[in-house]
Amino acid sequence: MAASSPTHETGPVPHLHISPPKKWIPLDLVELWNYRELLYSFTWRDVKIRYKQTALGFLWAIIQPLCMMLIFTVFFGRLAKIPSDGIPYPLFVLAALLPWTLFAEGLTRSTNSMIVNANIMTKVYFPRLIMPLSGILSPLVDFVFSFLILVVMMAWYGFIPTLNIIFLPLFILLALATSLGIGLWLSALNVQYRDFQYTIPFLIQLWLFASPVVYPASLVPEPVRFLYGLNPMAGVIEGFRWALLGTEMPGAMILVSVGMVVVLLVSGAFYFRKMEQYYADVV
Repeated sequence: MAASSPTHETGPVPHLHISPPKKWIPLDLVELWNYRELLYSFTWRDVKIRYKQTALGFLWAIIQPLCMMLIFTVFFGRLAKIPSDGIPYPLFVLAALLPWTLFAEGLTRSTNSMIVNANIMTKVYFPRLIMPLSGILSPLVDFVFSFLILVVMMAWYGFIPTLNIIFLPLFILLALATSLGIGLWLSALNVQYRDFQYTIPFLIQLWLFASPVVYPASLVPEPVRFLYGLNPMAGVIEGFRWALLGTEMPGAMILVSVGMVVVLLVSGAFYFRKMEQYYADVV
């Protein structure tokens, strides 16, 4: 008599077969979609942990960029007299600090996501990509609150957005993609070499001044300005200002930045996927 499959009241018991990921497939979008509720849970958990037992709560999302704007305005705008393309310097800096903070926070959280979730990762299967993804999505909550302050400042200085504002979501998406592309590399490397979690703050500080946050990209000599786009945040920040404040459109530089982001995303996804099968053992 042939053995029958295990059954319960409604029919055969479903089986889930987990196999090692195919290294030549960087993303399984269907699997990610099936785990979308888990991605939401991880993202919202990160937001709640950030503001748990804080007196000011979401006000910190406003205080941080405002304090940085004031410091940069005094030292770079007033004392160093750095030009700002005809835009009031406080508004010029704040419009750059918003996408920069979104990128920096996402990069920090995504890099540390594998270590923070080590206990869960070793017990339950889910797409590991969810962890760095939740790391870059949780700072969007802070971004929304700080963006309201930017809107108030634009009204104060009498800046009315042009039709360019319809491209603003694209530059926000580009900032997130930059954060994710680099975060995939660093989160995978951080599992094997914990040094990376200590180098991230230093890297972000250097990257801040290598990006056009306190100065305009127009200060870069025009013959090599498009090469400045190899820093993907240069294209993000200048594009953000163009969409909101109507500054000059740095077309070639943005195209180079977009190409760089694509390279970072694809290569990061391949490397993250290649190392995925070793995470639970190493962490």
